Amino acid sequence: MVKKKFLKGIIKRNPDGFGFLIPDSKDHQDVYIPRHAMDGVMTNDYVLADVFPESGSQKFRGEIIEIIKRSTVTVVGKYKQITKSYGILKDESNSWGSDLVIETKNNLESQTGDLVAAQIIQYPEKGKELIGKVVEIIGDIEDPLNDIKRVALTQQITMNFPEEVLKEAKKFKSEPNEKEFKGRKDIRDLNLITIDGKTAKDFDDAVYVERSDRGFRLLVAIADVSHYVKNETAIDEEAYLRGNSIYFPNFVIPMLPEVLSNGLCSLNPHVPRLCMVAEMYFDFAGTKVESRFYEAVMESKARVTYGEAQEIIEGQKIEKFEHVKENILKCGELAKILMAKRFRDGSLDLEIPETALEIDASGVPVDVIRSERLFAHRLIEELMLIANVSVAEFLTNSQIPSMYRIHEPPNEVSIKMLERYLHNFGGKVKLDDGKLQKRLTRALQEFSGKPEAHVLNILTLRSMNQAKYSVNNVGHFGLGFDNYTHFTSPIRRYPDLIVHRLIKSQILKGKKYNEVEEEDLATAATWLSSCEQKAAKAERQITAIKKARFMEKFLGDEFEGMISSVVRFGVFVLLREYEIDGLVKIDELSSQRLEFDEKTLSLYNKKTGLRFTIGDAIKIKVVATDSELGQINFMPLELVAKREQQNMDQIKHDSRRNPNARQQQPNENQNRNQANARGGGGGSKKFKNKRGGSFAERMFKKKDKVGFGQPNSGGGKNRPQFQQANKIENRNEDAEQTRIDKDFRSQVQNHSQNKNQREEARFETPYEVKQGGDKNSGFSNGAGVEYKVQTSKRSSILEKLDQAIQSRSRNESFSGGGGDRRKPQSDVENSQRENSQRGDRDKDKDRDHDNNRERNPQRSFKNKEKNSGGSGAKTESSRKNSKKRGQVKNHRRGVR
Repeated sequence: MVKKKFLKGIIKRNPDGFGFLIPDSKDHQDVYIPRHAMDGVMTNDYVLADVFPESGSQKFRGEIIEIIKRSTVTVVGKYKQITKSYGILKDESNSWGSDLVIETKNNLESQTGDLVAAQIIQYPEKGKELIGKVVEIIGDIEDPLNDIKRVALTQQITMNFPEEVLKEAKKFKSEPNEKEFKGRKDIRDLNLITIDGKTAKDFDDAVYVERSDRGFRLLVAIADVSHYVKNETAIDEEAYLRGNSIYFPNFVIPMLPEVLSNGLCSLNPHVPRLCMVAEMYFDFAGTKVESRFYEAVMESKARVTYGEAQEIIEGQKIEKFEHVKENILKCGELAKILMAKRFRDGSLDLEIPETALEIDASGVPVDVIRSERLFAHRLIEELMLIANVSVAEFLTNSQIPSMYRIHEPPNEVSIKMLERYLHNFGGKVKLDDGKLQKRLTRALQEFSGKPEAHVLNILTLRSMNQAKYSVNNVGHFGLGFDNYTHFTSPIRRYPDLIVHRLIKSQILKGKKYNEVEEEDLATAATWLSSCEQKAAKAERQITAIKKARFMEKFLGDEFEGMISSVVRFGVFVLLREYEIDGLVKIDELSSQRLEFDEKTLSLYNKKTGLRFTIGDAIKIKVVATDSELGQINFMPLELVAKREQQNMDQIKHDSRRNPNARQQQPNENQNRNQANARGGGGGSKKFKNKRGGSFAERMFKKKDKVGFGQPNSGGGKNRPQFQQANKIENRNEDAEQTRIDKDFRSQVQNHSQNKNQREEARFETPYEVKQGGDKNSGFSNGAGVEYKVQTSKRSSILEKLDQAIQSRSRNESFSGGGGDRRKPQSDVENSQRENSQRGDRDKDKDRDHDNNRERNPQRSFKNKEKNSGGSGAKTESSRKNSKKRGQVKNHRRGVR
């Protein structure tokens, strides 16, 4: 293994804060970057790192020396206004390293909850904050129609064409003219057809096959995009920047303006079109005998869908295609011969099912189905493959710098890992004996028709390197070709457009189609490979979001599935009914402690032998979905049943201890369990508010309203104020714990020095109260309550208070959730007896202290006030000092 001191590469940030460097050098493994070295680094940043081997290990770790290039320019998120001066976008994806701060003057009047796109104006380096400005308000994040726009902005994909591009596009006419046919071969008399999906709008390839006594003649006609899109034009520059078209459900972000992609360059039926033709001849064994390339003018005789072509191949009669029936059958005949030869030569046959999303007009997924791969799909695939091979051979023989589509062989470690998976599933074929592609195909054939076949095809694909564009022709491992390029889709792939120009530079000498320098081709290959990866990532992201939206209606439902992937934090389960997978977190997978086995990719318990591995069947329940992040969470049914039984046992236990709460407590526990099952977390605050505040607040009479409630409801300009900054946990969104700054304001005003007049405490808390208030709590429009008790009624109220306290369990919280266990019941009773003997003034003051404390039941509140230097309620130390001065003899405490 090559060891290097300094490495350049791309950073991938882990949600836990550490990262991994993917080096440019293919000879070096990924490098672990510890958390402390990731400050200011965002995922996909291109960096220089100081790398060194870990002690006693073959692994490497490193320290980032320099951020060479930032990859993220624009981010998308849900805006939240924090103060009058600034708001934030949360780092929901955990890829930025910190939340994005946006000054109010730069938020385009965004409101809390708006989905916005923000441009970064300051990166989080050298102790600086991540700062940005809103450049677009997308709208409601919950609206499915905004999903595509959100993903496009997140991946920095341009949806609209610049004005200069649209201006150039207006110059094109709707149809080619006779002048453009000059010098081209006229093949309009041939029964060329297009075979595409039902929803396709851009048709860039047409095929024609005829058979003779010597073999087959195949014509693959491709739209001549290079005739219209010239070098150094605005359209060409924009197409290069986009790299390719991006296909979303019911929506396409095209590489070219519509006048070209759906008009002049689309091989629509019964209209003349300019094209580039690859004409090839084969013997009956599928061996290519001859090939040639030329410009032509053609006319498609039919637009056929995959389903219609399949019906004709199976012998069904479709009247409107009778004139092209013979061509379709001959295409199928040649495709079978070419496919058989390709597999004999060692091409891999991986059956990876694709997902088809059915989306309605509102953007909501109606169904998620597994795309059926018909022979008609294979038919077109085989004819396009052989055309690409023929073009690559032509460019290689021309001995000019060219662009190829390459796929490098997998490394030895990946193959050993894949062999171990196959062995664990019961496979017997060894992969280190003979040609690897043939061995892999043989190994996968052992599981043909079995449930494990699907997972093994995915694992085989994962073990492979990613195909890319390059000037170095190393062949295509997966397909088994020594020469391969992309030629057949110039409407939607810019590399194909480059290849067309390179062909013309050889067959049309002196017609402004020049050869391209190798250095320029290498740069273009790198850029276009990255564009392809970006498009693939966007397509996966929108698919995940739509799947999460689809599964929302199945919350609480049960499904059968199979473990398709195992990671350190859990397992992914693929449902049998839908092509959808979801995560089962490791702590919800089993009540036993599980460890991750990297060699077998499984989670296991050493003592009991419990093991979860790829391919295991499992029954799950859908417990949570997140359409914003495109995530789905499952829970095993065995653990669900176990937890439900534990909850019922707890309810019975609580009911026996507290008979008076039998009606209310089960409902609250049930609701809390449902909230936790949905992954909502933080359910306790919700149920505290339901009960309408503390017991004392419900018992006493509500009178004057003071500033109690929302953080911005100040207590009046003329009142003395003390402010202290605290951090509290915000659990409002997606069960995620994020910390934000909020202000506690405490206002105290003494109205009299008379011993019989009690002091009033006025303060604000960070709890948000619904508009209109709770009828039980007395909260109204953010205003609080003040409790005044007449002397003549004190004893009766205290008696009621004592009775209510004694009827409750000492472990029950007045706020509705398990509170602090302060004192045994006997201590409370002793405290109450002593309180009844105190003077009127002391009773009122102590009662006021109780109210203050019960409005703020968080244990951390008291600790914060100790260090804050100012508070409207007395701290523990202040009560001790008061006791020494004789002002308070014994502070009565209620049960929390």
